Order: sequence, then structure tokens, then C-alpha cells
Amino acid sequence: MRIWSVYSMYRYLSQTGASVLLFIFSCLVPSSILCLLLQKPWKGRPLTNTQVVPSVINGGVTALYFILWGMGLKSCGPLRAILAEYSGAVLGVLSAVLYGRRGNLWKKVGGLFAMLASFYFLSRGWALATKSPFSFSDNPDTEFQSEEIGVKDMLIPVFAGILSAIRRVVARRLSLKNQLKRRLHAITIASATCFLFPVAMWDMIIGSTSVELPFSAWAFSSFVLFGIILIFYVDSIAEERLHMVFSSPRHLMVAGGCVIVMEIAYKMDFSLPGFLLCATILGFGIHEATSLDRTRKDSLQSSDISNGVYEDRIQMSALPT
Repeated sequence: MRIWSVYSMYRYLSQTGASVLLFIFSCLVPSSILCLLLQKPWKGRPLTNTQVVPSVINGGVTALYFILWGMGLKSCGPLRAILAEYSGAVLGVLSAVLYGRRGNLWKKVGGLFAMLASFYFLSRGWALATKSPFSFSDNPDTEFQSEEIGVKDMLIPVFAGILSAIRRVVARRLSLKNQLKRRLHAITIASATCFLFPVAMWDMIIGSTSVELPFSAWAFSSFVLFGIILIFYVDSIAEERLHMVFSSPRHLMVAGGCVIVMEIAYKMDFSLPGFLLCATILGFGIHEATSLDRTRKDSLQSSDISNGVYEDRIQMSALPT
């Protein structure tokens, strides 16, 4: 549903020429209000400054992520913008360089090069029917013709994906408890709205052709509901219950299937063989770039089993969070 909202947003922006920053800001305002009303961070146990201040700073990172992601969506299209979000896996390579072992460093570097190759192929249009070397149709039946982009244009959604990974890491470091994490997330979304306000007003005054706030019932409501609010809860459940983090090959496989359905439904400029090749290379790169974390997790799990700690964890997992 989140990917569907992204395609609806792209279709509206491409047809009307509305400002992407004003659209995102107009979606963040009701989202922040709903998050604050649902979580009520001012109630319950008082939050400390060591929790509130990083959450506010994380709101600034989130605002910058939305700015870059919106620019990447409008210039590169939804397919490349969605796949570029998985560039956050490069943080695994950075952690290996700083804290990892030498034996797994080259494996992570190889995963990094695979990810860069995938993004390069995407920037060259391999996933597009009009530019893919695997497309043999001269006149594909598409409603949306993708514009010519370069490697520099592809860097915008890639940087947005890295910022998205950073904000997830910061939110995960602040609290491991669900209730506290949700309260801090409401503060982060409200902070991101405040940070984005002057940018949106500046864009409305001198940067856009129209001073009216863009509005489309389905594009607006779907991005608010699925693209901002519910995606946080769904990602939390996926991490805790399914052990499926965002930058993982399994998550990419599910998202890739949804992208294929949306590309066909919206009659986009789409090449299935080229997309499968780029997604496979990207998935391999993510697998190699995050392999050290899984190896450590398996080794810790086996050591816990030998020490009898794993049984205690299984018994404690039934307790409510």
C-alpha cells in the first residue's frame, strides 16, 4: 500500500506539475497531528532530554530525507526512487571499515560495488522499456515516458536512502521499547514538519509556478495514511515479529514484486528483464554488505543456546512488550 501511494503521488505530480515539497509538507502536517494525538508523548513517564533532543535532531534528518526523496521521485520516477532507498545498506560497509574484521571487509566491499553497479544500470535506464538493452519493442505501450537522467540525478535518491537508514538507526538507538519508540517517533515527525515549513514556504513564494497547495484526495490521503503513518508500525512489526529489517534482501524481494504490479497497472515505461537484473544485483549487494551482522547474530545465538540463555529468551518472548 505504501508503494501504491508512491505511484499515486508520482502520477499526480507528473500530471499537474505541482511542487513536490509543498505536497510532502501538506502531507506531513496532518500526519504529525495524528501521530501526536495517537501517541500523546506529553503523557506517561516524562521523557528525558537525552531522548527528546536526539528525536528533534532526527526530525531534521527526516525532513532532509523527504526533500531529497521527493526530488528524486520527480526526476527519476518511482521505480528508481524506491530501489534507491535500499542504499542505506552501505552503512553496513562503513561499520565494517570502522569496527569490523578484516576477513569480512572485502566481502562487504564487494557488496558495495554490486550495489553501485545496480544503481548505475538503473541510471542508464536498464529497467525502462525505451532504454533497456533487453527490450526489443520499438514502441512500447506506456502512458508515462521516463525522462533522460544521468548518474548525478540518481545520486539524489541514493543519498535520500542513506539518510533514511540513518534516521532508522537513530530511532532504534534511542529506545528499544515499543511504547517509548512510538512516542519519540511522534516527536520526530512533528519536528520534521517544523523543519520543512520554511523550505515549503520559500518554495511556494519563489520556487513554484503556483501558490496554491496541491491537493488530490487519493494521492494525499494514501501518502498520509500508508506512506507516513502506517509504514512506521508495519516496519516495527516486521522487525520484531518477522525479523525483516528494511535494508534486507527479503524486504527488497517483497518490494520488487509490488513494484512490478504497480508498473504494469500504471502502464509505466517498464522492462521486466532489466528490472529483474538490477534488483538481483542490488539484492546480492545488500546480502553481502549486511552479511557480517547476520554472522554475528547466528554466532551469538549459538553461544546463547550452549549457555542455556536462548531458552530463557524464548520463555521471555511471550511476555507483552
